[in-house]
Amino acid sequence: MRPSDASSREAIVLLALTAFSSGLAFRCVEPMLPQLAADFGVSVSAASAVVTSFAFAYAGAVLVQGPLGDRFGNLPVVTIGSALSGLAALGCAAAWDLTSLAAMRFVMALFASAPVTLGLAYIGEKVPLAERQATIARFIIGSITGQTLGPLFGGALTDLVSWRASFALLGLVFLLAAAVLYLRTRPSWPRLAPGPFRPLATHAALLARTPVRWLVAVATAETFFFFGAYVFLGAFLRARYGLSFTAIGLILAGYGVGGLLFSSLVRWLARTLGERRMMVAGGVIGALFFTLFSLIPSWEAVAPLTIVLGVSFYLIHNPVQTRATEVAPDARGATMALYSCAWAGGQALGAAAMGIAVAYAGYTPMIIAFGLGWAGLGLWLYANVWRLQP
Repeated sequence: MRPSDASSREAIVLLALTAFSSGLAFRCVEPMLPQLAADFGVSVSAASAVVTSFAFAYAGAVLVQGPLGDRFGNLPVVTIGSALSGLAALGCAAAWDLTSLAAMRFVMALFASAPVTLGLAYIGEKVPLAERQATIARFIIGSITGQTLGPLFGGALTDLVSWRASFALLGLVFLLAAAVLYLRTRPSWPRLAPGPFRPLATHAALLARTPVRWLVAVATAETFFFFGAYVFLGAFLRARYGLSFTAIGLILAGYGVGGLLFSSLVRWLARTLGERRMMVAGGVIGALFFTLFSLIPSWEAVAPLTIVLGVSFYLIHNPVQTRATEVAPDARGATMALYSCAWAGGQALGAAAMGIAVAYAGYTPMIIAFGLGWAGLGLWLYANVWRLQP
């Protein structure tokens, strides 16, 4: 990015701060699943519907948000979406049963997906390709920090006050983020111009391109295997060790610490390993540490493993994410929407599949199985990443 692009740099920072709110929303419910199950008189697997509903809505909403960003500007769409997410989070705090909570989480996700998806599209527009991987790594610090603090945020407030307090405070965070983004970026919003808005036609045209279809498949596999296992680690810790929700939140926050560690090392990793070896390393390391997490009989010993799991995720995710911004440069917002849709849909499918599998086979074998699937993805990308070239 050129030094004269001061407004673009500020906008990227503010988009990252807004993505922090989305990160909190995405991850805050994991440690509270056992408490939700107890309060509503259901199983933990049934309570995981609040994860699945959020992920499915997140996946569907970006299909509209991406073309909206291309048509009306990324910054105004993110600002309005963040404000509406805040109102939906306040609705979650007032939920009276699991169905109403899942419904309000669904509504929240309809708008909460905008900051990351359209923030990446904005970077694709403003930052040269040679600088983009490092810029994206810095940008996602906002989302990673939110995801890091999300489990701690949800777990600690569940212990200290209630899970309702988590959603109430989350709503205020979203509303504050929207207000700051509006005040600082409003002068740079593009003028509205007449013209058609046809999101379905846009996506259909993109999916006719082979590299875009491969991108969608890879994004789905990313979160199906990794988060299919990761979102159940909290319930696993509760069942095996009886830990408090605060302790579970602290342990699960290691994923975000690993993401921050990756962000600080991304330039060195890219020079030393290159993207193909980064991805295969991420898959193998992830499989190993999911296996260790499920087998080591001491919570003190498994606690730091989530940090390495976070690094392993971004070793695959960051190179794929960078390629996603360039697969279809003529429609970056819509392309990133397809990528984010598949990414969120993969998590929803992974959580649902893991919930069913755990009920029959137990936590340990399924965590290992999903970890092996993650390794398989890294190995496949090592040989096939060229398929993501435009």
